[in-house]
Amino acid sequence: MGFVLTTLIFAAIGIIASLCARICCNKGPSANLFHLTLVITATICCWLMWAIVYLAQMNPLIVPILSEGE
Repeated sequence: MGFVLTTLIFAAIGIIASLCARICCNKGPSANLFHLTLVITATICCWLMWAIVYLAQMNPLIVPILSEGE
C-alpha cells in the first residue's frame, strides 16, 4: 500500500472514531469538544508514527554490509 492510500485510511478511521465519540459520549458541548480533540490527536499521533517508520525504511541510515561468505 502506498503512502497516500494509507493516509486516506487513517483519515477515514479518524472520521469514524470522531462520529462514534460524538454519538456514544454526548454529554454536552465542552465534553464533546474534549472527546473530539482526543480522537483527532490520537489519530494524528498514530499516523505520524506510521509515517516516520514507513519513510525511514525508504532510505535507511545504516547500509547492510554483507560478508563474502554470504
